[in-house]
Amino acid sequence: MFDLGWSELLVIGVVALIVVGPKDLPMLFRNVGRFVGKAKGMAREFSRAMNDAADESGVKEMAKGLKAATNPVGSAMDGVKSATKDLTAAIDPTKFDPDSETGKLAAERAEQVRKIQAATARKAAERKAREAEEAEALARSYETPAEPTPAPQDASKDAPGDSKT
Repeated sequence: MFDLGWSELLVIGVVALIVVGPKDLPMLFRNVGRFVGKAKGMAREFSRAMNDAADESGVKEMAKGLKAATNPVGSAMDGVKSATKDLTAAIDPTKFDPDSETGKLAAERAEQVRKIQAATARKAAERKAREAEEAEALARSYETPAEPTPAPQDASKDAPGDSKT
């Protein structure tokens, strides 16, 4: 917009602090923010009004015509893209005649997809079970057995000075 860097903004801030003073600086920034917001809103509304006027006068159609004249391959590709989009929206792959070749192939492919999904799910479950077993085995290998605690000894046998003789 104005191509201001951080150093220029810092200089402007210091000058504003000196000129306006620290007490009135927040009010100044608030007013500047409101002004900038109003200016952006007016610019947005002006741009929207100009676009609406261009749409009403047919500028977009002329731009499409100029594009087609200057780039016929691009405009042809745009036509192909829009036609394929319309065609793919019109065709529903689940609504084939079951007696036709296409319907039979669709049924075969659907069955193959179900088999692949079942096999994939089974393999994933087996892998998760195997990984869980490996994790348990690893956890058991890190566990150290508790050291046995010595049994308490009878104090009357070994107490020094308590001889009964």
